[in-house]
Amino acid sequence: MSDNVHSIPLVRAGIDTYRQPVVFMHKDCHLCRAEGFSSLTRVEITLRERKIIASLNVVTDADWLAPDIAALSNSAWTSLGVRPGDEGFFGHAEPAESTSAIRAKVYGQKLAQDDFRAIVKDVLAFRLSDLDLAAFIASCAGDRLDVDETIALTRAMQDAGQTLDWGEGMILDKHCVGGLPGNRTTPIVVAIVAAAGFRIPKTSSRAITSPAGTADTMEVMTPVALRIADLRRVVEAEGGCLAWGGELDLSPADDLLIRIERPLDFDSDGQLVASVLSKKAAAGSTRVLIDIPVGPTAKVRSPEAAVSLAARMESVAAALGLNLRIHVSDGSAPVGRGIGPSLEARDVLAVLRRQADAPSDLRERALDLAGSLLELAQGNGPIGREQAETLLASGAAEAKFRAICEAQGGFFEPGLAPFHAVETAPVGGVIAEIDNRRIARIAKLAGAPGRKTAGVLLHKRPGERVDQGEPLYEIHAETSGELDWARDYARSSATAFTIGEGQ
Repeated sequence: MSDNVHSIPLVRAGIDTYRQPVVFMHKDCHLCRAEGFSSLTRVEITLRERKIIASLNVVTDADWLAPDIAALSNSAWTSLGVRPGDEGFFGHAEPAESTSAIRAKVYGQKLAQDDFRAIVKDVLAFRLSDLDLAAFIASCAGDRLDVDETIALTRAMQDAGQTLDWGEGMILDKHCVGGLPGNRTTPIVVAIVAAAGFRIPKTSSRAITSPAGTADTMEVMTPVALRIADLRRVVEAEGGCLAWGGELDLSPADDLLIRIERPLDFDSDGQLVASVLSKKAAAGSTRVLIDIPVGPTAKVRSPEAAVSLAARMESVAAALGLNLRIHVSDGSAPVGRGIGPSLEARDVLAVLRRQADAPSDLRERALDLAGSLLELAQGNGPIGREQAETLLASGAAEAKFRAICEAQGGFFEPGLAPFHAVETAPVGGVIAEIDNRRIARIAKLAGAPGRKTAGVLLHKRPGERVDQGEPLYEIHAETSGELDWARDYARSSATAFTIGEGQ
């Protein structure tokens, strides 16, 4: 930091920049002129014993921010622990040490364990700009990470956070690679496996680009933002939990990398494997089931791609000491009827409550996964599916799910959105396919996952016959404007449903 840098008052900007610290300063700020700060400069801010690195955004409107004040984004404010009236000291951030490793990877060199540790360390310290992160992610895209590098990246990501220790015995877990709207099997699987007497402390993410993540769906039924002490209490009492991983500091670099990776839309088996398995290892899991849906509009689009991904998963899991099983499933269409947090929660409850109208595809898929996980735990051959069916049919899984919710803070019935619109078939025929990405887009335009009751309710599935004018799906929204946005997209774009001829 320059010797002549002075402090400047700090205020809260009230702007959510996710986990990225950002500072806003006026273009006429004396400190900016003295230090030569400009837009996107990496700025080091010190307050008492705390220090952060933030990206500078320059404000040109004098009515919004005075020249002698620095405004901090929500994450920067919280990280620094600012109190009203505080002043911070500003200076140029030192260059990140890991940029040389990133440059080497861009030029095709193989990185070592220490290189990945340095990169992850700088990611968590916000020493790398978004351009640096984008360069790193692009350099690892496709097949540019070999298995050894994938193992090294996974270990670096795990070691950067804390790892839960559950003591002796098995800790079970499952993960779906994703790409299927409505594929909310996790709550059902956790309920069945915990009812069987096994420990399954499940941590899940919120949606990033999908209409709902498991944490979003669970949050309409029970609190999910658990601290580690609460997580342990719930698991000790009920054998399982369904918590949001964002509160737990497990593989914390993952969310920061995903923030850049998602908009770039790069496919990378290495980064996917590191993301998934670093979190499983950090959660203390010992036996893990990975579900890989395969379909033309799923994340994994061909059997060959699934085989390649599975092989890399198995190699990395073995290096980490995880007992892993791969389950390849049908990814050709959405699962269940509901797409969006509350609608998916209603499907989950319908299956657990053994309702006659429960979506059979969600029920069967959840039973397959629970059975496979029970077999992985017990090594007892093909009787896991039968055991899972018994636990569901007897009501034991429903009772366990309710007990887990009560232990997490209470159970709530999911609600319904006030605005609905039915989309009908333009022609008669047989539903040939449903485009996962288009139907997910409609649900997101309706407000999901931010609007918990928003989404899409399917009336027809592939293989079913539909008459002209008969309902295909129903859009749910919490505002009329969002309903109109979703309907406009549904009608102006290529339809999410393909209807073919058939008997």
